[in-house]
Amino acid sequence: MEFLDQLNASQREAVTYTEGASLIVAGAGSGKTRVLTYRIAYLLQQGVPASRIMALTFTNKAAREMKERITKLVGSDARYLAMGTFHSICTRLIRPYADLLGYTRDFTIYDTTDSKSVIKTICKERGLDEKIYKSGAVQARISMAKNSGVGVREYVMNQQLLREDREQRMYDFPTVYELYEARLKAANAMDFDDLLINMLRLMDVSPEVQQKYQQQFQYILVDEYQDTNYIQFLLVKRLAEPQNNICVVGDDAQSIYSFRGADIRNILNFQRVYPQAKLFKLERNYRSTQTIVNAANSLIHKNIHQIEKTVYSEKEEGQPLNLQPYMDDRTEALGVATKIQRMKFKGYDSFAVLYRTNAQSRVIEGELRKLNIPYRIYGGTSFYQRKEIKDALGYLRLAINGRDNEALLRIVGFPGRGIGETTMKKVSACAIEHHAAYLDVMRRPSEFALDVSAATQKKLQAFAALIDNYHEQSETMDAFAFAENVLRTSGVLTALAMDRTQEGIDRAQNVQELLNAIHEFVDQRVNEGIDYTPITDFLSEVSLQTDQDENLTDTTERVTLMTVHAAKGLEFPVVFIVGLEENLFPSQFAVKPSEIEEERRLLYVAITRAMEQCHLSFARQRFRNGSFTFASYSRFLNDIDRRFFALSKPAAPSTPSIPKIQSVPNIPINPINPSAPKSPISNAQAPILSSFRADDRVAHRVFGNGTVVRVYRDEVTENDKIEINFDTQGVKTLLLTHAKLEKL
Repeated sequence: MEFLDQLNASQREAVTYTEGASLIVAGAGSGKTRVLTYRIAYLLQQGVPASRIMALTFTNKAAREMKERITKLVGSDARYLAMGTFHSICTRLIRPYADLLGYTRDFTIYDTTDSKSVIKTICKERGLDEKIYKSGAVQARISMAKNSGVGVREYVMNQQLLREDREQRMYDFPTVYELYEARLKAANAMDFDDLLINMLRLMDVSPEVQQKYQQQFQYILVDEYQDTNYIQFLLVKRLAEPQNNICVVGDDAQSIYSFRGADIRNILNFQRVYPQAKLFKLERNYRSTQTIVNAANSLIHKNIHQIEKTVYSEKEEGQPLNLQPYMDDRTEALGVATKIQRMKFKGYDSFAVLYRTNAQSRVIEGELRKLNIPYRIYGGTSFYQRKEIKDALGYLRLAINGRDNEALLRIVGFPGRGIGETTMKKVSACAIEHHAAYLDVMRRPSEFALDVSAATQKKLQAFAALIDNYHEQSETMDAFAFAENVLRTSGVLTALAMDRTQEGIDRAQNVQELLNAIHEFVDQRVNEGIDYTPITDFLSEVSLQTDQDENLTDTTERVTLMTVHAAKGLEFPVVFIVGLEENLFPSQFAVKPSEIEEERRLLYVAITRAMEQCHLSFARQRFRNGSFTFASYSRFLNDIDRRFFALSKPAAPSTPSIPKIQSVPNIPINPINPSAPKSPISNAQAPILSSFRADDRVAHRVFGNGTVVRVYRDEVTENDKIEINFDTQGVKTLLLTHAKLEKL
């Protein structure tokens, strides 16, 4: 088997071990996909029929690419493999027996948009407040319940879930959940979550069907196992019984999707569920330089809950990670853009800029455009093309141009004012008949003989009066004051703030970033000697920027901008990771230890996307809510061994419009020669007055016994700190003044 010669020893061992349960822990860049592909090819060459193999992935693209590679290795038999996503495979297995579940074979599959539409209809029928019962939030809560194995019956018995509903003022949620399930069933439809749940139900109601599928699929393989949820865990476990020829591939260090229901315990506890399972570790990284790999290792080793492994690279040592502090977020964006411009000889496709939240892209996009650097937004749209941004701009556009019918149609239903689609169809028809603007008809519905009720006429006139009032204000207020007033008094900001889902939080942050952009635009004009900047000037600039974005679509080489979540599975020669600040990365919503560990894994994923160079940066102040606020550097920067850093000098403000900073804390990391001793303390630092020394055995009232690793002075807080390797809790860093340690 010549293709086995293309594998290293660890990969070959994992590929050729085919009987019984096995866990393949594949470190970043270690050839995970190759191992999974070759394992299937090896089974086929061993005489296992393709129809006996099930391979579960998380994207159809991954399944398609793997099948193509297998075909090249072993021939056309690969077309008979049961290979695809959990949802596609379950659909295929359910359809022949759908009648056993009360469906017909031609049942419909509802996507997220369909589900939200059903929920919106139910809530409207029950007269529920749409500001509280947002279809997206309700759909996400139903999905999370289903992925946790909580049906309607279990939900109404769960006091914790009911208490959460009360806290969110969604007292009627259980009823909405019940009606939603009934509507889907009546429509002979399943949503995405139902496909998994009903596969389990099918095996429950028909032991014969369960036995058939268990006998049919003798070998089950699962990709990205760290991303599976509870229902997927149950599905795989049930299908693999009783022979348990199950092989799962994944990396606990790259488990970053808990907000989608992924449960890292599935991979951490695999050997408890399958005590006879064989563990394989793929630890050689083929992607990155030694320095990048070692820096990432030093970071992720701070997590307590993980499968121990040490990823290594046999590539060149490479450059140290570059850590750059900036005065503010705009200077940070300019610094990144300038570095890319200097290295453009590598080709723009070589660069990726990664950030924690979508809202951060706006400033970066602006600086790239100024330097004529082409870019693409991966896994999303350009900042000014995002729906919430276009909605917000729609208010501003209509306020200055009452005949902008497209803007009116976009915003009239957000936030909701009781003006529905049927009413707007009548307004549209009437306006066309009389060659008038929509807003004209809404101002004077009786004059245009609009066929609506008196109550609806009042709603239309109230909306028109609101826009007319904004029009008057636009002629006297500067762009920022006007935009902030419109978005606040129209209810846009309030409506966005009510949605506490991750998507809702992102949308609210994006609209706040729009206000930041307008504020910066006004400040820039003031510095140019222009005392008054109307909103029309900003809208004109935005229009030109959007046109430039569209002109970039024909460019083959572009810098990639994306969130870290979207970057998983990708690689780039040069990676910039921006915004490494507390309450941003890690997120302000990460409070529990498990949430902080996931944020640390997220940074690990970001660093390991880099092949040759990794640039980290943070801003000492960031523009938020109309003003600059000081920012602290991310705690994760202290988790990365200082030997792997090269420190850049602080960057100055990009324009005179940035307010002067009276006092800024020093960067927490000193310039370190990679070949210098590991100790983070320079000889110039003040001595530490401590009775503790390295290798001392100590006891802590919470963490138990441990061994002192080092004692040092934090340069920012000027407090003495002690690093201890606890026997059961791992390595922790504590303030000496609060540690309350006892020598043993």
